[in-house]
Order: sequence, then C-alpha cells, then structure tokens
Amino acid sequence: MKYKVFNSKILLFGEYSILKNSKGLSIPFPLFNGSLKTPLEKTELSKKSNSTLLDFFKYLKSIAELDFHSFKIDLENGIYFDSTIPVGYGVGSSGAIVAAVYEKYAQNKIVLSKEISNEKLLNLKEIFSKMESFFHGKSSGLDPLNIYLGKPILINSINEIEVTKIPDSKKNKKVAVFLLDSGRSSSTAAMIKIFKTKMKNEVFKKMLSKEFIRYTNECIDNFLSADTNNLLENIKVLSKIVLKNFKPMIPFSIQAVWEQGISRDSYFLKLCGSGGGGYILGFTPNFEKAKQELSHYNLTPVYFM
Repeated sequence: MKYKVFNSKILLFGEYSILKNSKGLSIPFPLFNGSLKTPLEKTELSKKSNSTLLDFFKYLKSIAELDFHSFKIDLENGIYFDSTIPVGYGVGSSGAIVAAVYEKYAQNKIVLSKEISNEKLLNLKEIFSKMESFFHGKSSGLDPLNIYLGKPILINSINEIEVTKIPDSKKNKKVAVFLLDSGRSSSTAAMIKIFKTKMKNEVFKKMLSKEFIRYTNECIDNFLSADTNNLLENIKVLSKIVLKNFKPMIPFSIQAVWEQGISRDSYFLKLCGSGGGGYILGFTPNFEKAKQELSHYNLTPVYFM
C-alpha cells in the first residue's frame, strides 16, 4: 500500500510570539520527510513506532473524526511511521505524523484547493491542534498545518492564516538562512512550561509585546519582500532580544557563539521552534564566512537571498 510522503518544516519567524498574536512565517523543508508504512518485516524501530501510533490511536478516539476501524486494522498489521525527521529538533517530527494520520484516516476531510479559504485553514489548524497536543501537551496546530499543505504559510494573526509565496532562493548569493545542529534534542512541552512561567513576569510580557513581536513582524515583512539589508538589521536586534530574554531556551553550549555572531556581525542566531536544543536557526550576510566561524558545528543551508 502506498502512503503519502510529508516533508519537514521550519518556522522561520513567530516562535512563542504567535501565541500572543504576532505574525508568523513557516515554510516546508524537504530535506527530511516521513510517511506511514506497513512493514515487510517487523523491526525494533517499526515496533516502537507502531506502539506510539497505538497510543495516539487511543488518544484520538476521544477528540477526532477518523476511520478508526481501518486505523485499528492497519495497527494490527504493524503500520508505523517511517521518518528521517529528527525528533526534538524543531522541524516537525510530530507534525508530520499528525498530517499523515489525518490524510489517511480523516472522515469528512477538508479538501485542499488552490485558493483554500482562511476559514478552512483555521478549521484544519484547530483539528491539528487537538491531534498534536498528544505529543506536546498543547499545540498551536501550525506545524502539521504547514506540513499537510506542503506550502509556505503566513500567520497574520490568531484568526487569519494564508498560503503565501516566498521569493525564489538564489543559490549564487551569500546572504543565507541556515540550520545549526546544537547536538542535543529538546522537549517542546518543557520549553512551553518555561515560557508560561516567564509570562507571569510583567517586564517579560512588556518586552514580548513591545519589542519581540515588533521585530518578528518586521523580519517577516523584510523576508517576504526580499529586503535583505533591513532583514539583517532587524534579525540582529531580534537575536539580541532572544539572547537576553530567552536564555533558558538556548543551550548553554550555544550561548557564546550566539553572542560572537552578534558582536562580529557575521551571523545572527534565533530559536528554531521552541528551542532548548535541536536546531538553531541562523541568518548571515556571508554563508562561507559563517561556516568558517562555526566550523565546530554542522550547518545546513536552508535558503539563499
């Protein structure tokens, strides 16, 4: 049986701030992918994944409209999620599972069209939010939405989402977006718990609304209009804000190189998703120079401007 393959995603801008009605921009990232599969022979990996899907199945029975009869039969036949998407790295490992299960088993499935309405996108987001909460305790639903659509999405506010286009990547350019591997995985649920605690602090809340959201929104506008000069200026400010105010979400081993990039104007780092480990997102005016300065880390180019 053939199942649809789903790519990973990257939330370029909007981590945490979209929870407080900022803009957000998420793009597909085809380097990693995953799909449901029926094993030819059962392995330890397929058994472990099948066990996770069984727990997911039990959870979904109370919150989703799925073809549970077919889902149960497939589980008994050993169905599993075969994936290259690293877990705990901020690129959508759980979102891809949600998208795949919805695609295969949803009843009254929301049909994707070229001009999908905001209402349908919000409905999908709500469904995916409930489904993905199994993995994180609470989910915005945006990761599986982006992965399911397979297109960039622009979050204008909590109640306004649209499929968007991003400028074509220019491989001969120096300005780049890249991923830095922190060398450790992270727990989204743990990071969200830290964020909720921080939101009880009035100074942090004011910073979020007055500074963090402002520069997040400006970076998105700069990126979509291919305004690299202003993007680099604003991402530098955003990088400073994150370093100062989100330190618990930044692995200790990364904090010195984070500061180094700002002081040298050679690259600017930000969280990729909830932080705490996994990938760190970087922006640089010169990717080759950034690679030299970060030679101890594995860098993956995402996009050239």
